[in-house]
Amino acid sequence: MSNADNKPLPSTLRVGFAGTPEFAKVALLALLQRGYAVPLVLTQPDRPAGRGLKVAPSPVKALALEHRLALLQPRSLRLDGKIPQDALAAQSVLQQARLDVMVVAAYGLILPQWLLSLPRWGCLNIHASLLPRWRGAAPIQRAIEAGDAHTGITMMQMDLGLDTGGMLRRVETPIYAQDTAGSLHDRLAVLGATLACEVLDELGSDHLQPVPQPEVNVTYARKIEKAEGTIDWRLPAAVIERRIRAFDPFPGASTVCAGELLKVWRAQYVSAAGPAGVVIDNADGSVVVACGDGALRLLELQRPSGKRLPTALCLRSQWPALGSLMGAAADY
Repeated sequence: MSNADNKPLPSTLRVGFAGTPEFAKVALLALLQRGYAVPLVLTQPDRPAGRGLKVAPSPVKALALEHRLALLQPRSLRLDGKIPQDALAAQSVLQQARLDVMVVAAYGLILPQWLLSLPRWGCLNIHASLLPRWRGAAPIQRAIEAGDAHTGITMMQMDLGLDTGGMLRRVETPIYAQDTAGSLHDRLAVLGATLACEVLDELGSDHLQPVPQPEVNVTYARKIEKAEGTIDWRLPAAVIERRIRAFDPFPGASTVCAGELLKVWRAQYVSAAGPAGVVIDNADGSVVVACGDGALRLLELQRPSGKRLPTALCLRSQWPALGSLMGAAADY
């Protein structure tokens, strides 16, 4: 970072933006509302989405089009990759944009060195964890799954490593007992957008200097796989309950009930015992399933092609019998 004498006025700062999902859209909107000039936006190419698999723009692209911002959707930024023509075209446009800084949020493409060093103040990443805790693709979900008491946003000066750059600012938030990946995502998106604006306001100041990340307590948040949503009732109830929240909305936790695939969206720990996966209570519109340690009362379920509903409304008279087994036999 430069010294205070070179600190730019917000109205003159040329801010590039790279991001794709809703998390990034919140940040881009905050920059625009703050009055920053955004001469160029990078986002992932349009892809099929939803049940109909119709090709749809990313949330960031939709916002960029709404505000008539210049848009770039390269498939790759690597000059030595399989599609160098995309990278060469992007490089030309980015050089002409004369960016002072690039803000990056859940973009989805690796930024090569030529781009990291192109803007005057480099590329700054809005990362949804308190680095070096949870580097990688799924920091929000993994924090809930691990039972972390808190998480936050780190604004980071990007380098070639995976979320290894120097930290500029951090802000913390608790992870509440009822937080899902969806609710925590929404809260962190707002925190990240606010922090990004604050950091841009301080660009060029001696007060804004990257601090190296600690080399201890580094963890990696691997990408969420759909198969992880299958509930293993042999695990402790507390672990399963955290996974249910961590995988909401994607991929959702699921189990087999009376031969039917059932999504489990909300559950509550119960101090009870029984063989793992066995229904130990089905009275008064309630379903309690024993786990490897403790049990879970299933509160919100979804049947195939149905909606998310309270358990009593979802299963109605088709309660699984006492002693019946949740999960496919092959799971055990």
